[in-house]
Amino acid sequence: MIHSIVDRLVDHDYGILGGLSGVLPVTEETSDQIKSYIDDYGEDLSRLPERTWDSSVCIWMETHWDILVDLWTEGEGRSDLVLGAKVFETNSQYSIEVDMVYVP
Repeated sequence: MIHSIVDRLVDHDYGILGGLSGVLPVTEETSDQIKSYIDDYGEDLSRLPERTWDSSVCIWMETHWDILVDLWTEGEGRSDLVLGAKVFETNSQYSIEVDMVYVP
């Protein structure tokens, strides 16, 4: 699911809409923030390589996982940008709520 979200970001679909199963729609405000931060960063995002999991992090928050996934760009490889999201498990199924894309 994370790969699919980042693929949408690479394709400039900042609303993360379009039928991604298990991904909650984001608000227009969040969508605008994601677009603004990526545009301001000044690099083109690239698809996630498998090694992104070596540096990405998650923490259990008693009701969900908070995750920070390192994003990659065409020019830099691993960038300073991260995807922040919450992962919920309900009845053995996962849903993801995208919070933001930013430089921590």
